[in-house]
Amino acid sequence: MSTGQKQRPAGPPVRRRLGKLAVWLEDDSPGRLRPLILAVVLTLSAIGLVEVASASSVESVAAGNNPYDLPLKQAMWTVAGVVIMLVLARMPVSKVRWLGWWLMGGSLVALVLVLTPLGMSVNGNRNWLSVGGFTAQPSEFAKLSLIVWGADVLDRKQALLGQTKHAVVPLAPAGAVIMGIVALGHDLGTTMIIMMILAATMFYGGVRMKVFSVAGLICVAAALVLAATSGNRMGRISSWLGMGSDEDAQGMGYQAQHGAYALASGSWFGVGLGQSRQKWNWIPEAHNDFIFSILGEELGFAGALLVLGLFAILAIAVFKTIARTTDTFSRIVACSVITWILGQAVINIAMVSGLLPVIGVPLPFISYGGSAMVSSLAGMGVILAVTRPESMDPPRPGRSRLRRPDRAVKQVREHAYQQ
Repeated sequence: MSTGQKQRPAGPPVRRRLGKLAVWLEDDSPGRLRPLILAVVLTLSAIGLVEVASASSVESVAAGNNPYDLPLKQAMWTVAGVVIMLVLARMPVSKVRWLGWWLMGGSLVALVLVLTPLGMSVNGNRNWLSVGGFTAQPSEFAKLSLIVWGADVLDRKQALLGQTKHAVVPLAPAGAVIMGIVALGHDLGTTMIIMMILAATMFYGGVRMKVFSVAGLICVAAALVLAATSGNRMGRISSWLGMGSDEDAQGMGYQAQHGAYALASGSWFGVGLGQSRQKWNWIPEAHNDFIFSILGEELGFAGALLVLGLFAILAIAVFKTIARTTDTFSRIVACSVITWILGQAVINIAMVSGLLPVIGVPLPFISYGGSAMVSSLAGMGVILAVTRPESMDPPRPGRSRLRRPDRAVKQVREHAYQQ
């Protein structure tokens, strides 16, 4: 070997790539991790488009429709979501705060309209809004609205969170109203996700743990009541617990059973992209909540592990990036959004794998659905906005990020003096 020729580093290429990834994850500077967050989100969205095209083609042809109809619609919503994500990523934190109030108001109005003749029922759930041929699911956008608005409220009341009334009002009542409207539409899965989002926002906002003990009991009781008052939900829970009848394989447990068949037949490396057998009308609506089973069948354990790894990298990158900020609002928003995305992904995968009963929760960035895709990408755009290096600088001396800090401090001092 000549002296002028460079010597290649030792070790297989895969090990070198993993080493580079480890360096990216060890460096918690926003300038290094924000591109990684964007790359992971775009990769997951691309995987979702491919799997939606594969999982929906057979049912579309059987219904006499164009096999590329649903993939093209999903691609359109994905492009729209990416544009919204990039626009939000350049938005100053002050405008994100302002946007949260408008999003919250708009979400509440849209949720109420679902209960009017403008609402539309799909598979027994009334949580869609149909106007002029355009359909949307307001509950998906209510998730992000609750986070951004709730983070602003908790940030303003940081000095008062030691008092239970300030820790609970107005965030908990607003969350209860949203969950109540969604529950009226018989969507228990989305109700539970919003419940998780509300708890995460309050936790990262600094609410004391004793509040969660009481709220947790109320939420568990409400979930049990919602499950017990629906024969469909009780049937799914009974099937999951193995308490169903011998005919359950053709009833409530049909979808879950064939989802398990799909994952099992995928083995290590899958049957091949587009070669799924269970998508031939064995799994109803395979491109929606059970798309992970089709992915596992076609790409095998390796493909499933790839998706899990991408979600794990996304969570690590977000938490390491937000760890550098001193802004309470930015921390609450970023941590709550990634908890929503990661928590919903875990619930969906556990549902498909049989670890949880079927409750109808889509897999973020992968499952078919325009509202879910746009809201998830918008949430990532908000994370990119609050983790920009210039927005993460500490406040200047003599200035505060709170609009009315003097009033809050004065109330705390008066309360302490009275005691």
